[in-house]
Amino acid sequence: MADGFLSRWAQRKLDARQGKPLVEPEPVAKPAQPATVAPPAAPVTVQAPTSLSDATPVAPPAEPPPPTLQEAQALGQDSDFRPFIAKGVDPAVRNAAMKKLFTDPHYNVMDRLDTYIDDYAQADPLPLSMLRQMASAQFLKLVDEEPESAGPTTTTTTRQDHAHTDLRLQPDHAPGEPDPGRGAE
Repeated sequence: MADGFLSRWAQRKLDARQGKPLVEPEPVAKPAQPATVAPPAAPVTVQAPTSLSDATPVAPPAEPPPPTLQEAQALGQDSDFRPFIAKGVDPAVRNAAMKKLFTDPHYNVMDRLDTYIDDYAQADPLPLSMLRQMASAQFLKLVDEEPESAGPTTTTTTRQDHAHTDLRLQPDHAPGEPDPGRGAE
């Protein structure tokens, strides 16, 4: 690979450092096609002749002119947008057609994948059973106190800890019920 790409590149870098004028390589000419091969011709359709004298070739239909900005502004939701995205259409016309296309409510649907589209000002409601178990909700009196059961009363009440300690948001530092003391013995 003595005369490959890397050697030419290295020589051009060396010449540029030394201040020599850069010589552009001559473009490589494509080999000529053999004369026996004819270029492909445009397809010609022939109508079935009714008589021998009526056989005339029919040329393919001419290509329509590119759409204009007025045609793009006249588009509706049920219009055909394919001519507006073809090659050779002015970018301003293409952009106007795409704006018309995406004003359709069918394409204006939120995908719910954006991070900050939710309304975080509205809190998700907690179930009442979970709210009753939270010490902070009891402290803030967000829930009514449960009525005491009419079962047998005992002289000592034991404070039951939460069944779900992971739901407790803060420890309950409220003092317990005072002991009745020794009283008059």
